[in-house]
Amino acid sequence: MNTPINKTAPVVESKEIEIKASPEKVWSIMADIDRWAEWNVNIKNPKTLSEPAVGSQFKWKNNGSNITSTLHTFEPNQEMGWTGKNFAAKAIHNWYLTPTENGTKVRTEESMEGFLMNLMKKKMNDVLVEDMTTWLAQLKAKCEK
Repeated sequence: MNTPINKTAPVVESKEIEIKASPEKVWSIMADIDRWAEWNVNIKNPKTLSEPAVGSQFKWKNNGSNITSTLHTFEPNQEMGWTGKNFAAKAIHNWYLTPTENGTKVRTEESMEGFLMNLMKKKMNDVLVEDMTTWLAQLKAKCEK
């Protein structure tokens, strides 16, 4: 069951991109959490703690922040989402894959809240926009190889 982002959180963003690859190919790359660092320069040490499924956890480092996340949605070739926590924030992140005539539309959305997110709202929104843009561009490059 998809957990919606908090649209009233201090940090909220969504982005989308068209990828010239099937939803199955995009999913195979996106859902392979342990290999994210091979194609996303901002991610380090991704490690699933069990087989990816609703309720399973993974640990990773994104832009230098250590994060523990729990999958709340895992619908092959369609949707994936997780909640994540670190010392400064709680986040909800969702991915949606939609088949198109030329491949797949990938949409991602995230909300972050917490003490530091309230204090650094403008900066963190800017960081999130940049991070999503980079993540989508790198996913596209990997999928279209």
